[in-house]
Amino acid sequence: MNKKRWLILLAAVVGTELVGSLSGLLAGDIRGMYESFNQIPLSPPGSLFGIVWPILYFLMGLSLFLIIITPAKRSTKMFAYGIYGLQLLLNFTWSLVFFGGDQMFLAIFNILALDLLVLCQIIYYRRISKWAAYLLVPYLVWILFATYLNIGFALVN
Repeated sequence: MNKKRWLILLAAVVGTELVGSLSGLLAGDIRGMYESFNQIPLSPPGSLFGIVWPILYFLMGLSLFLIIITPAKRSTKMFAYGIYGLQLLLNFTWSLVFFGGDQMFLAIFNILALDLLVLCQIIYYRRISKWAAYLLVPYLVWILFATYLNIGFALVN
């Protein structure tokens, strides 16, 4: 892989990781709030989130990298970038709404929109790069689980 591709990969991964980190930072004491909740069945330990999210952000950045380097029509790629940016924005705002704003019920709408958008993203990305789409499947599975947690926590807290 040439130097330009390495730089694109680095920018895609680091940029995505930074957005995730900034969201967590701005949302406040996420771990403390999570541990203060009345827990629901299948609630993972708070420490698991700090392991899972960086991995998922890495996979998201790698997926974006594959979209960037795969030849496709400009309009196709621009739409793919738009989907990426929108899902990243919804991901970013979810923590702010759920934890930072203490609005669990409002956060349900945010995460349901994120679920649908990531599903659409996977379907659309598959037309450009199968691997870019496959890399997003763990993210979709995790946010579907997060949707269950969001709804459950909203109901019992």
